[in-house]
Amino acid sequence: MDKDVSAGSGITTVLGRLALGITLLAFGLGHTAVIDGVSATDAASIAQYVGGIALFVVGLMALREGDSAGGTAFSVLGALWFTWAVAGEASANAAGLFLLLFALVALSLTLAGGDQLGQGMYGLFFVSLLLLAIAVFAENDGLAKVGGWFAVAAGAVAWYAATAALAHWPTAVPRRRAAGRGVTATG
Repeated sequence: MDKDVSAGSGITTVLGRLALGITLLAFGLGHTAVIDGVSATDAASIAQYVGGIALFVVGLMALREGDSAGGTAFSVLGALWFTWAVAGEASANAAGLFLLLFALVALSLTLAGGDQLGQGMYGLFFVSLLLLAIAVFAENDGLAKVGGWFAVAAGAVAWYAATAALAHWPTAVPRRRAAGRGVTATG
């Protein structure tokens, strides 16, 4: 397996992914209702301080280091979490629109490229936000729970990516060689 731990610009990438991972785990678990008495709104303080302020500052640090991809991602996502945390009660349509617009941001981050874990993290986050937006518009609690689980998965990937960079664990999925390219079959 590759030990590709140089994705992003070092410490800002690790900090950003840890902040995003913690926020996504809290946000996602709140939507799943798997923990009795914990809802998505209970994650608001984590979203405001860790996901919002800390992630935004990390984004600015990454931009200062010349990491335009990480800086853009973390500062935009910091704005997302801060806005979500302080917005308070909004109409269902406004909340759905907010989730849908930030799903498009997550889609852009997914399509922008980068390392496999980053693309997987943003891809799962995109699916989560899209499902949550549809759930809000359709008033469907079951779909919101599924969206929450996608956020949990995205948070777990973000946490793993940050921890892997610190612990020098593998961060890239090995690619299989195509048949006929220097690989001999044994039988």
